[in-house]
Amino acid sequence: MIVERIWVGNRLRNYNYLIACAETGEALAVDPLDHERCHDLARARGFEITQILNTHEHGDHTGGNRGLIAATGAKLIAHASGGRFIDGIDRGVRAGDVIRVGRTIELECLDTPGHTLCHVCLLAHAPEPALFSGDTLFNAGAGNCHNGGHPELLFETFTQQLHRLDENAKLYPGHDYLATNLGFTLDREPQNAAAAALLAEVREHDGATAPVTTLGQEKAINTFFRLREPSVIDRLRESFGDLPAEPDDKAVFLRLRELRNRW
Repeated sequence: MIVERIWVGNRLRNYNYLIACAETGEALAVDPLDHERCHDLARARGFEITQILNTHEHGDHTGGNRGLIAATGAKLIAHASGGRFIDGIDRGVRAGDVIRVGRTIELECLDTPGHTLCHVCLLAHAPEPALFSGDTLFNAGAGNCHNGGHPELLFETFTQQLHRLDENAKLYPGHDYLATNLGFTLDREPQNAAAAALLAEVREHDGATAPVTTLGQEKAINTFFRLREPSVIDRLRESFGDLPAEPDDKAVFLRLRELRNRW
């Protein structure tokens, strides 16, 4: 499996992706906002884009659909309930559905509500597993729920799905917010050595060259996976005096998401 991470370099710091079969050159474009750059890179690499996947319906993820379809004739894939929001879907997918790319790639669809209610992540079953997480899971962070989402559903997605995935899987999110998210982690856990070390490394890079983390690393640096850490809970209590002595994971997650909204 060949993965090309495309740094858009816009205000929202989007990433687009090409996932290509090494044997056939067929490729899937994920959230190709910068459709011209995606198409140009595919041609330079000798790939043929035959499918497009929108992780969710927001315009910074769907805005390149029309241009890339016009250039390639690719089929559009999105959440099975996404037709209310995304024009021209050729295939609606549900949890457990498989997207095949060429002869060698199988991508399992995960139904991951929270950021929006119609959000899909892709899990690549490969010798080097990978998760294409859209705006559900970011490097060291979690998606917001401002525009059609719900934080309680995001909590369920994190704890019931993402937390259980292969820790060796590389994480490919929809945006580069790594430096800011690590800052939030260190605000919550000032003694988190893993987060501090990665932040020092990240400051030497822009989004085009930012490190790629694994899900195992995320459990060390991402506060939204560290819901039972005593220091995280103690710091939360400084902002939320009504937090119980032994809060459950859901209460911690929701309070963290609330803090991150205004941090």
